[in-house]
Amino acid sequence: MAPDPPDAPDDGPRGEGGRGAGAAALLPLLGGAGNLTSVTNCMTRLRVTVRDPSAVRRDELRALPGVLGIVGDGTALQIVLGPGAVAKVAPELARHVEAATAAGATPRTATPETVTAETVTPEHVTAEALAERGAALRAERKARNATPVKEFLRRIAQIFVPLIPALIGCGIVAGLAGLLSNLHWLPALAPALTACASGFMSLIAVFVGYNTAKEFGGTPVLGGAVAAIIVFPGVDRVSAFGEKLVPGQGGVLGALAAALLAAHVERWCRRRVPEALDVLVTPTVTVLVAGLVTLYGLMYAAGAVATAVGRFADWLLANGGAAAGFVLGGLFLPLVMLGLHQALIPIHTTLIQQQGSTVLLPILAMAGAGQVGAALALYVRLSHNTSVRRTIRSAMPAGLLGIGEPLIYGVSLPLGRPFATACVGGAFGGAFVGLLAQLGDTVGSTAIGPSGWALFPLLQGGHGPVRAVAVYGMGLLVGYAAGFVATYAFGLSRRSLRELNADHPAENSG
Repeated sequence: MAPDPPDAPDDGPRGEGGRGAGAAALLPLLGGAGNLTSVTNCMTRLRVTVRDPSAVRRDELRALPGVLGIVGDGTALQIVLGPGAVAKVAPELARHVEAATAAGATPRTATPETVTAETVTPEHVTAEALAERGAALRAERKARNATPVKEFLRRIAQIFVPLIPALIGCGIVAGLAGLLSNLHWLPALAPALTACASGFMSLIAVFVGYNTAKEFGGTPVLGGAVAAIIVFPGVDRVSAFGEKLVPGQGGVLGALAAALLAAHVERWCRRRVPEALDVLVTPTVTVLVAGLVTLYGLMYAAGAVATAVGRFADWLLANGGAAAGFVLGGLFLPLVMLGLHQALIPIHTTLIQQQGSTVLLPILAMAGAGQVGAALALYVRLSHNTSVRRTIRSAMPAGLLGIGEPLIYGVSLPLGRPFATACVGGAFGGAFVGLLAQLGDTVGSTAIGPSGWALFPLLQGGHGPVRAVAVYGMGLLVGYAAGFVATYAFGLSRRSLRELNADHPAENSG
């Protein structure tokens, strides 16, 4: 599943595909351009900050075709649009906000929503009611999970999320180059494709350093400058702890640590250096101090950590792949709910930089397969609840592509038991992929971000991409089947099944 923040949406998924959710359609429902203070996006979500939350027309927003779900409350709002669509909408919406800011626009007002989770009764168990329950669960969880550690992990994730499009693009090009080489097709083109795919990865430390400084209050280019030391070819003339350094040693972990140190040094200088000297002294001290510490400490330490991560991942799958896959696949959805999955992003990136792929992501992706299987079981069991079935139908394409939030937060999590049975499906799918890795059929992903069917173009394995695709595809089928069976048999109590399947004339008439 995509590495997005683990917040549950206020509203269930609505709409189909990507139609209708353009900037022009979203803008009035968000209170107008004057009501927006910032617009950003990740792989699947449009992130906006609003001045007046009551001006956001949530009911109409969630009913807009192309909107798969709404996440967040208060002034911070995330609209799940899916990959591709969000990349088109975000820049257009940002231009509207910039124009409104220049013109001095003011936000409009709207009547705030009054429906709460407490108004849900057994007689009205519809998609909207489940969405309200999901919102109540989210509010409770947000109060429990607002810890400094999880805030730090969120900021770490923000460093790597902007890099995902390049990782995906370069990963697919690298796979194409490998395919041409293995088939001995177009021998003159394969080296060119390899260069296209490898250029970004050879300098990924610089991008990590840039984003780290930006996220932690430093000057981005200074963070990138310090991180660039790690990939500079001349570091092989420097010795640390009695050993010659190697260009790239420490990788993204070293770059993250170096840029984080640079941001702290820079802020320290800004507070103490006179303004007349700041433009000369602060950048110099930042690069010098952070650079020397990086060369004589951070590169060596981060290199040791990165090597240990790679060896542990290999050992884990070689010696306990089935058990490890069962645990990782089964626990990933709860990790997402707690926000702890974001700690895995630097690990994935380190494995990709070090080994060419991350062997953990295909296993973790089985959690989404379990969720899809659970949703299919609910669709079959709730034959009389057209509202919930419509929600499942609209969210299923996104779920198959690895965007699990609409199904999780709009259906399974508010119902309780189906969320647990979805985890069972993920556990069995993960155990299958882990078992085959233990037997020698290791499957890895050359990029992070995509999941579900969207991960197929990024797969590689020790026995070639075709075998890797087959192993991963069979794992998805196991996850679908286990999630379906577990949910069909244990996902709903008799009382819940009776209440959810009660006829809803208002719903059935549509």
